[in-house]
This record gives sequence, C-alpha cells and structure tokens, in this order.
Amino acid sequence: MIVITGIGWIREKAYGSVMRKLRRDYTDTKSLHSRLEHESVFLYPVKNFGRFDAVSKMVCCAGALALRDAGITYPEDHKQDMGIVGTNTVGCLESNVRYFKDYVETGRNLARGNLFIYTLPSSPLAEAAISFGLHGPLLYMTFQQEQIPSLVRCAGKMIFRGETSAMLAVKADENEAVCFVLRREEDVSTKRAFSVENVIGAAEKMSRFDDMISWYAGLKTCGT
Repeated sequence: MIVITGIGWIREKAYGSVMRKLRRDYTDTKSLHSRLEHESVFLYPVKNFGRFDAVSKMVCCAGALALRDAGITYPEDHKQDMGIVGTNTVGCLESNVRYFKDYVETGRNLARGNLFIYTLPSSPLAEAAISFGLHGPLLYMTFQQEQIPSLVRCAGKMIFRGETSAMLAVKADENEAVCFVLRREEDVSTKRAFSVENVIGAAEKMSRFDDMISWYAGLKTCGT
C-alpha cells in the first residue's frame, strides 16, 4: 500500500505543513526562504537559491516543508532513492517570457544564461532534486483536469511499479505550491500517514486551495 507521510504547502503570505499542523506567515519569497532556514526546514543552504526563478523557489520550499513534515532528512552529499514529479498549469511560460524579454532588450545578441536555465518546465524539479539529493525518477507532467489527483496517482504508480521507493509530488506556480511525500507503507515506522485515496478524494472535492489544505489538516491518519 502506498501512503502519504508529509504535506507541505505555500500560499500567498502563509506556509505550513499538515502532519505537524504548522502554519506561519511570511511577506515575500526572500522572507519565506529566510524563515525556513531559521526554522531548520532547510537542513543545508540551497546553493544558488537567489538566482532561481519563482517556481523553482516555490518547489524547493514546498519540498523542504513536505520532507520535514514526513520526518525525512537528507544528509549533505548523500543520495537517496526518491523521485520527484511535478505539474502546474502553464509550465515555464513566465520564465520563457522573461528570458525572451531579456534577449530583446540586449539587442537580440545576448541574454543572461541564468535566465535560460529555467526555460524548461522540469528545471524547478531538477533544482529540488539537487538540493535534496534525490536520484530517483524526475518527471514533469501536464493534466487537462484534476491536476493534484492525477499527480498523486502518477507518483503512487511509480512506487508501485518499483521505479523508486519514495516520491515527491509537487504542484507549484509562482504564487502557491503543495508537495506530497509518498512512500510504501512497509517503509514507514510512524503511523502518521494518509491513504492515497483520502488525499485524492479531498482534492477532487475542493476547488479552492485553502479549502483543500484545511480538509487535509482535518483528515485522520491511517493509525487513528
């Protein structure tokens, strides 16, 4: 059985995690990053975080919150068998627009290379994988509807097929993000876990992000 052992979330001016019942306020992305470092949500400094595009910052912050919520550490310079799959509505459109505008403004001769890095929708996932030492599958997917249910189902199937022992499943754009940690039930020592079916069911019922997070916070874990 595949279970969800951690959920990290970020919305405008607030962030938190479900299992730990954490909720904090922040003012902007810089203050969010600073708070997560101060609270040891990030176990190590994220290299080049300041150059990340907005989606990459959200993915890394939500991923760190989810891993901490699940009680998973990521020792520095140590790789772990965990993959990451992500989705959103517009891919990397905003980053591509910024890169092209920069290209035009410099006379169509040169554009900043650090902007070019984020012109693929998988780039934010790659930054998170590097930061957390993940060496499992890495995949960006698009879904016409039911993004979170489809995302969680996909991550669960990858574990079930034996492609990896654990997955991060993250939906993130420039304004909000939610990240789930999926693992095999037999690999989990704590009873603090949700069934995948309950999490998917909640996402299918809730259209508003805040409502969905509140619903998750009220779900009973498998051990209760």
